[in-house]
Amino acid sequence: MCRLQERFGVSERLACRVVGQHRSTQRKPCGPRPLDDAKLRGRLRAIAKTHPRWGYKMATRVIRREGWTVNRKRVQRLWRDEGLKRPPQRPRKRRRVRPEHTERLQARYPNHVWAVDFQFDETADQRRLKLANIVDECTREALAMRVERHCTAEDVITELERLVAMYGPPDFLRADNGPELIANTLRDWCRYSRIGINYIEPGSPWENAYVESFNGRARDELLNIEEFGSLIEAKVVVEAWRIEYNTYRPHGSLGGLTPAETRVALTTQHQPALS
Repeated sequence: MCRLQERFGVSERLACRVVGQHRSTQRKPCGPRPLDDAKLRGRLRAIAKTHPRWGYKMATRVIRREGWTVNRKRVQRLWRDEGLKRPPQRPRKRRRVRPEHTERLQARYPNHVWAVDFQFDETADQRRLKLANIVDECTREALAMRVERHCTAEDVITELERLVAMYGPPDFLRADNGPELIANTLRDWCRYSRIGINYIEPGSPWENAYVESFNGRARDELLNIEEFGSLIEAKVVVEAWRIEYNTYRPHGSLGGLTPAETRVALTTQHQPALS
């Protein structure tokens, strides 16, 4: 527009009329320089490459924790512009909780309730892997993901003893009715350790919701995209993912904090005051 005025010596009104541009658009002052999209796009591509099952909402939490001041809708637009759409998930089937089971044990502080469950996968030679997952329901922290070819009640007790030595004993264990979890060996250990066991109703995995949700994340973000060449490789990869889950991945249900940060915050909050 300015070049037309300079070359032909016409007014701004006439130049705008010729090119079909509104005068207010020509006179609008330049606004503040927006956030550097190139750097943000590059960071989003790096996040999507490292975590292909994450969506823009999780990416928004991560980059905000890294110090970026950015609107969620802007991240969504750039995420779509870069073609980083997350693969669609299968629709979840919502189950209706029966009235007699609405009042159930709820975790109110760290080490109040630990949930235990098993997952299965296989190595490249089609040999079975059995994962024993233990989750703190209050902090959502994955305390353990034991990876072996098999797991008995004695193995579960060994893993629980290791965790008790690190975090202290829980008040309750929540578990389903699997043979390893209803074995007399585990029941006796819990009784001697003064740990209660809260068994869910048979065929009602939604009553063990926290560990089932964790299993879904592990299946979607880890087991479905990794091929384990051996048992040792599976142990290393799974443990690395567990540490990242606890210390790097922010959770919406925890106010954007990681499980490790939540444990520290709640533990500090419940410390008795010094006299």
